[in-house]
Amino acid sequence: MIVVKGEVIDQIKGLLEQLQSDDPSVVREAAFTAADLRCEMAVPSLAALLKSRHLGIQEAADVALRKIGGREVVQAVIPLLRSDDAPARNLSMDILRQVGDQDFPSLVELMHDEDTDIRIFGADILGMTNNVLAVTPLCDALLKDPEVNVRYQAAVSLGELAKPEAAKCLNKAMEDEEWVQYAVIESLSKIRHISSVVALAKALNHASDLVASMIIDALGEMGNIQAVSLLLKRMDQSPGVLRNKIAKAIVNILGGKSLNLLSRDERINFRQYLIIALDDEDVDIQDAAIHGLAYVGDEEASEKILGLAAAMDPDHDHERLEKTLKYLANIGMTKSLEYGLVSKDPAVARVAVAALGLISDPAVSKALIKIFWNSDRDLQRDIIASLHQVAGAEVKDFFLDVLDRHQDGTVLRGALAFLGEKVRIPEVGMRIFALLNHPYNDVKEAALGACVTIGGAGLNEKFQGMAGSDDPIQRLMAVYALGELRDPANMTLLKRALEDEIPDIRKVAIEAVSHLSEDTEEWLSVVISRLHDESREVRLALAELMGKRYDKLTAPNLVQILDDDDDWVRIRAVEALGAHREASAIPNLVPLLESPNKLLVIKVIESLGEIGGTSAFRALLEISNSEDADLGQAAEAAIAQIQENQGEEL
Repeated sequence: MIVVKGEVIDQIKGLLEQLQSDDPSVVREAAFTAADLRCEMAVPSLAALLKSRHLGIQEAADVALRKIGGREVVQAVIPLLRSDDAPARNLSMDILRQVGDQDFPSLVELMHDEDTDIRIFGADILGMTNNVLAVTPLCDALLKDPEVNVRYQAAVSLGELAKPEAAKCLNKAMEDEEWVQYAVIESLSKIRHISSVVALAKALNHASDLVASMIIDALGEMGNIQAVSLLLKRMDQSPGVLRNKIAKAIVNILGGKSLNLLSRDERINFRQYLIIALDDEDVDIQDAAIHGLAYVGDEEASEKILGLAAAMDPDHDHERLEKTLKYLANIGMTKSLEYGLVSKDPAVARVAVAALGLISDPAVSKALIKIFWNSDRDLQRDIIASLHQVAGAEVKDFFLDVLDRHQDGTVLRGALAFLGEKVRIPEVGMRIFALLNHPYNDVKEAALGACVTIGGAGLNEKFQGMAGSDDPIQRLMAVYALGELRDPANMTLLKRALEDEIPDIRKVAIEAVSHLSEDTEEWLSVVISRLHDESREVRLALAELMGKRYDKLTAPNLVQILDDDDDWVRIRAVEALGAHREASAIPNLVPLLESPNKLLVIKVIESLGEIGGTSAFRALLEISNSEDADLGQAAEAAIAQIQENQGEEL
């Protein structure tokens, strides 16, 4: 409240006069001023403006009343609840929902009004107060008001409050008519009070099917384990639709693993109900049944879940299918899955293969291998992927047979990945080496990766021989492998590769030499000749690697690279020098700010910001006045970075 004295009186008088103006812009400005001043004397006028047909004035009055708040606003707005003007009435409701608790007694009085609509409005507003004191008047309305819509709103509002103190009256209200019960159930599920579990379960005895369905959903959402025994007792006497909902609720409460804590007879009985629930049209019920059967399922359950999974769209139901496959695998290796492998339905066969790929059981590998050669190409690809997941070195001969007999690139890559990762036997590596001559590049790449993973002196010797091949692709693969195999004896060949006529081979050789030499000085002595390589890609690779192996020896070379003819090579050097805050590079970086290549200049600006120091700061100050907005903005950001990192040192 403002203090009224002196010139303030005149200000308020002027404000009140402006609120009566015929000029909408004057009225709106006055409303906002009243809000800023928290002018309580303006409240009656602002409340009246809620009836204005001018939307701008309505909005300004609305904002002002909310901002001023207090008892005066509540009492000024409440009468508008009786207005025939719907927009004004709705605005008053919204305002009271926000500030009504600032005059709580006035809200409670609404619950005793003779007008039914006013009592409904009052119940609605009380539900938004987040005040535990609202529970008593709302409970009184819920249990005693003669009008069903008032009782309904009281139940809804008690749910909005979500205070445990409301549980008792809500439980009792389950005896009310169906319309009220809907709201009561919803509110009880929000409050989650223990006492409500019993009250809801008792209500099942006399509830309609619709209400019973809502009660079961609520018990499932409340998650109270006390509801399980009550729901289990209801299953036998419930119609099919409700029984399926009960099954879903029990799974939601217990989860999957805890179903095994039920007695043997309960598990057997419940399993059959879950299997029946798989046929429900509700996908959520189906999913809950699948989840439960993952832990208590049997052969019959496996067969039905397999059928459901096969009907799912792998693209639109991807996540659901992935979960279903995991649950199906959790049941274990069943005859249903074995039969599914040879199903005439391709979808069933693919799901069976995918599920088996999640089961660690020696029988899985045997079953998948048994059907491999009689399956179509797509299923063979899936089988290879599943075997990769679950099989071990014991199926080595099968995969070697695949290498000898198969022509599909995807299948061959899968076999190579398996042999490289899970077998790693030298003689297998020699078999794989032959595939480096395969016509498909992706198969060559997979074979190369497998050979490198397996390693060994024999393969190293093979690659040494290949390094002298007339075929550039063969030499390229050999250089890569000789570096990855990390045999010091390979250094001579790699030095020779640095002089190869093919730029890509020289590029790979730079990385390969790095693998063989941990000593930076030694590595640099070998690769330094490539600093002026005619190929941009070779120089770029060297700059990037120097950035990764950054130390006091590589720094001067990166500074030298700043004079390279190619901007991208220079950019890599700039980035490395900035990332490692190489102050000695500043005299070489600053001239690059004059480059016509905007990206290079921005990279230099960013690096100067990372390095910091007086020289960098001054250079950035100068370019911050650039006519190019992007450069100016980048410079300002770099200057801010220096100031944050170095503060008053500058």
